[in-house]
This record gives sequence, structure tokens and C-alpha cells, in this order.
Amino acid sequence: DLNGLKLVNDTYGHAVGDEMLKSVAAVLKKLCRKEEVIARWGGDEFVILLPQTGAKEAEAICRRVKSSCQEVYVEDVPVSLSLGYACKGSMDKDLSKKIREAENYMYKQKLIESRSSKSGVLDTLLKSLGEKSQETEMHIRRMQKVSRQIAEKMDLSDTELGRLELLVRLHDIGKINISGDILSKEGSLTKEEWEIIKEHPEIGYRIARATEEFSHVAEDILAHHERWDGSGYPRGLKREKISLLARIVAIVDAYDVMSKGRPYKEPMSQEEIVAELKRCAGTQFDPELVEIFLSVLEE
Repeated sequence: DLNGLKLVNDTYGHAVGDEMLKSVAAVLKKLCRKEEVIARWGGDEFVILLPQTGAKEAEAICRRVKSSCQEVYVEDVPVSLSLGYACKGSMDKDLSKKIREAENYMYKQKLIESRSSKSGVLDTLLKSLGEKSQETEMHIRRMQKVSRQIAEKMDLSDTELGRLELLVRLHDIGKINISGDILSKEGSLTKEEWEIIKEHPEIGYRIARATEEFSHVAEDILAHHERWDGSGYPRGLKREKISLLARIVAIVDAYDVMSKGRPYKEPMSQEEIVAELKRCAGTQFDPELVEIFLSVLEE
């Protein structure tokens, strides 16, 4: 079973997902003998029938397949498989039962490996995003530090704090499919370029929904560019209809951009930032959160 195919499809598109499936097929064909049967079994599953093969040999083949896949990348994303096997010791045993046995073993392996493989895909996505835009590791760390201070000031639970830190890490993951030329453009964006940029909350939402470990922040990712007065995007949500964590991230992200600048924008002084936050309270930002944030800045 190919790990993370849905995540790749939702991030890079189905053409890249297809390339990943072809890469797996190529690995399997390279490692198998002519008399062995390789088949695509389902969306992201393959089956190999190995005549005259015992358990030890089947296990060795599984190890070789996993080892070969570690060297295969599609769009900088590592190819990862979960494998299981079962042996049919005599002709009278039911083949379909053996396939189910192999499948059950494979799913047990997938439960163990899936979290780390998806984390590997996510790390690759974040690295790629950092290489073509301002969404660097330092930007994320600064945002996490400030958002943690706000959360502590508000007495948010450890669970909410954990969600907030994950949201900060993933909030702009939807920009992964946007050209680096647009993300790093020094001048003003054209109308068409701006429409492309505005798609990133929805792309990020789909990426998070595709991954069980991140699905609980998908709605927050979708809402992090909504505005308090309802003039934001993509859904035009107003006030408390925007999730609390998305409202916090909106302020923290704006603060980091203002304080560190962008290729097209000089950094602002602390006094200018405070004045801008006060000006946007009640329109762009939740006014109560602005007050809390300003008290954190004073401290």
C-alpha cells in the first residue's frame, strides 16, 4: 500500500500521484522475477503473487522493496510503502483467505509507519515552501513563540495550545502549488496573481483534511484569512463565526510580516505596528484579541 497518496494528490494534483504509482510499479517490476505476477489491486494498493516462495524469502523481498523505495522521490516527496505477506503452503488452501491475511498484516504495518511517512511528506512540503517563499522555519518559530504568549495570556488549554502551534506550522501550506515567482514577487501582484494567492486557504484545507493527524486544524487553515468585518476570504465569515485560533493566527502573522518586512515592504517600527493594529481592530482583526496582543507586546 502506497503511503500518503491522497496527501500527494490533494497537494500536487493527480498527475503527480500517478507518477508516484508508476514509480512504485517500476520498483516492483525491477525486483521481481518473470514468473511472478504483479497487479494493481486498488487505488493505492498492489499485490504480488510469488510462486514457490517461502515465508523467509517473502520477508526478504519486502525488505528489498522498502529499501529500494527509500531512494525514490517524486516532486521531492519520498515514496513510502507498507507491506504485508502470507504464504499458501498447499494447493487446497483458499487463495482469497491468504490475500486477506497478507492485507491484515500490511494494515498493521501501515498503522505503525503511516504517521512517520506522512510527517516525512509534510516536512518535505514545508521545506519546498520555504525554498520558494518567505514561509521560512524562522517565520514559523517566531509566530509560534508569539502565539504561545497570547494563548498563555488567555489561559487556553494544553490541547488548544497544541492545535494553535500546529496551525501556525501549517497555515500557509496551501501555497505549495503557487509559483515561487508570485510568492517572492517584489512589485504589486496583478489581479490574476492575487486570485491565485487567494486559493491557498482552500488548498491548505484539502491537504490537512487528507491527513488524519492534521485534519483537526483544517477548518482553522481555511479561515485564517477571514476578517472580523466579513470582508475576508474565502467564505466571508464574520466575527465569532471565524474560529478563535484562526483569529489569533491572523494577528500573529500580520505582526511578523510588519516587524520583519517582505521583499516589497520595509519593516515597521514597534510604534507603527501598534498604531496599525489599533487601526485595524474591529475591521480586519478581533478587537478583544488585539487588546490582549498589545498587552503581550507591552510585557
